[in-house]
Amino acid sequence: MRTAIPTFLLAATTLAVLSACQPKTDTAADKTAASAPTAQTSSAAQTTAPLNGTDMRKEDIGGDFTLTDGDGKAFKLSDLKGKVVVLSFGYTHCPDVCPTELLTYSDVLKQLGDQAKDVKVVFVSVDSERDTPDVIGKYAKQFNPDFIGLTATEGQDLSVIKQQYRVVSAKVGQKEDAENYLVDHSSGAYLIDKNGEVAIFSPYGSNPDTIAADIKTLLQP
Repeated sequence: MRTAIPTFLLAATTLAVLSACQPKTDTAADKTAASAPTAQTSSAAQTTAPLNGTDMRKEDIGGDFTLTDGDGKAFKLSDLKGKVVVLSFGYTHCPDVCPTELLTYSDVLKQLGDQAKDVKVVFVSVDSERDTPDVIGKYAKQFNPDFIGLTATEGQDLSVIKQQYRVVSAKVGQKEDAENYLVDHSSGAYLIDKNGEVAIFSPYGSNPDTIAADIKTLLQP
């Protein structure tokens, strides 16, 4: 099976990303394409607790967007301000990485206990051709009824959102029938603080307890 779309450059630190199946090493071209200037430190930088994931608070990354949820309604990420958001990208036909990640995030919410009410998991499809609102909504909720599945519909530009979050994806193994293909894509999740700012990147393979610990840090007053 094809290997992953390579990693992106985050300041001087390279974070690993995986495709639908397995990891791949970086190339210089990918690093150059994904690099971006740093931004001013957000208010989340006041947090002093040690982090398990990668601190993203000085990176020029993220921002608001509007996609379509499982009910076919427009959904703005900024609607979740006041909560910590676990934001990941993938697709419903993903054979390995996406299900593993979503199961992990479900375990994270269990570990958070009562604090889980202040956390939302958002799963954005990079395969809007097959992942209709109904499909992505039901898929996300299979892992947890509170998970939010989003996809791009007419008039919504997924490519812009992918640029905002330095996400890469590409079809592989597509046949003439146009329906049977995989999508290599970035993996891992961004932890977005209560002000709507990207704060931490949790790579694929992170343990639920380490993700939960970082979320607890972001939930602090």
